[in-house]
Amino acid sequence: MDIRIGIRREDKNPWERRAPLIPAHVRELIHQHSLQIWLQPSAIRIFPNEDYAREGAKIEENLSPCSIILAIKEIPLDLLERKKVYIFFSHTTKGQTHNIPALKRMMELECTLIDYEKIVDERGLRLVLFGKHAGLAGMIDTLWALGQRLNWEKIENPFSLIKQAFEYQSLIDAKEEIEKVGWKIDQDGLSPTLVPFLCGFAGYGNVSLGAQEIFDLLPFEEVVPQQISTFYREKNYSAHKIYKVVFKEQHMVVPVSSGETFDLQDYYENPQKYKPVFESYLPYLAVLVNCIYWEPKYPRFVTKKFLKEFYRRNSLPRLRVIGDISCDIEGSVECTIKATNPDNPVFTYDPLKEEAKDGFEGRGPVIMAIDNLPAEISLESSISFSKALKNLIPAIAAADFSGDFTECHLSDSVKEAVILYQGKFTSNYSYMKNFL
Repeated sequence: MDIRIGIRREDKNPWERRAPLIPAHVRELIHQHSLQIWLQPSAIRIFPNEDYAREGAKIEENLSPCSIILAIKEIPLDLLERKKVYIFFSHTTKGQTHNIPALKRMMELECTLIDYEKIVDERGLRLVLFGKHAGLAGMIDTLWALGQRLNWEKIENPFSLIKQAFEYQSLIDAKEEIEKVGWKIDQDGLSPTLVPFLCGFAGYGNVSLGAQEIFDLLPFEEVVPQQISTFYREKNYSAHKIYKVVFKEQHMVVPVSSGETFDLQDYYENPQKYKPVFESYLPYLAVLVNCIYWEPKYPRFVTKKFLKEFYRRNSLPRLRVIGDISCDIEGSVECTIKATNPDNPVFTYDPLKEEAKDGFEGRGPVIMAIDNLPAEISLESSISFSKALKNLIPAIAAADFSGDFTECHLSDSVKEAVILYQGKFTSNYSYMKNFL
């Protein structure tokens, strides 16, 4: 099989060190499936060029001879080539305006675009993803942001011992330090001004599970959403524990019609029949970690209007930090008015002025909204991603991209993720014509 697969270097920002395939899996593809793997050299990729060369990859600046190109982040317009097959996170299916020019360019060049985000199994579950690692890194950074905010407020706290995720040598090192913070909470307790300390998780999927994996290293107890007000009223809590609340859809919305009951599938299909009630929980939370999937058809759960009224009534509200791991700009958390990055990771949103100021100081919640969190733990996230992707590559390499889409011999899972085929939208994505 004389198929050349190219792996382009990531150059969107200096923090993006991930690789879609790791050297060990490249070796497997070369020796077990007779594929040629070409790799653009990179000075920042988490695995050195030499590691790939040792496993049989060809280190080559020019990937033009490759018919299939793998990447992680978006590819610049001037690097797109005619009739190539591109596989990466395109961030186009919601009509993201900043990526529409690339979509149009791939259409002009008659390219085929496969989006990792849309590769799913028969149950609709994603097969190739960084979600859990976004949650892991996002929770580390959220706890770090909390420590910095409390330092600014001059409240002694153990969270200030935590660093940003990328500052640790490994995820193991980060977990070890957070366990030490947990030990301090257990032994010394938290400042009375922080008790009871509740952290809310919006969502329960892979992102949330990753975030909770970090949180659960601390001494915690779980409180169900329906019992939050009772929990506060009865005061049966401790300064030597922190408390976790996980919110599912049925806690966050209710039917508009009083006689109706919540139905998850109905909510997915008819969100206009439901109204949000999540803001009733916000006064109890010290930290909110947003992990939900959101589209504009769904309601917002933290609105600018609510925050303005809330901060007008409360000079010292409990809510310190929102870790918006989902990072939909002005989406489910409306005060996420911009994305951040690891070297400028947070801003403080002033609800009364409706403006953001970089850093931890000032009125309003601190917002952590880094849009490429898995890059902060590039080693672990690349290994996990590559393990899933390598199983799909042989069949993709064997597919016939020259004929009709129905006869290209892709697996059903990958076929679901083909947005463009030879420059035209497939039937699943014909709605995207409206974005053009």
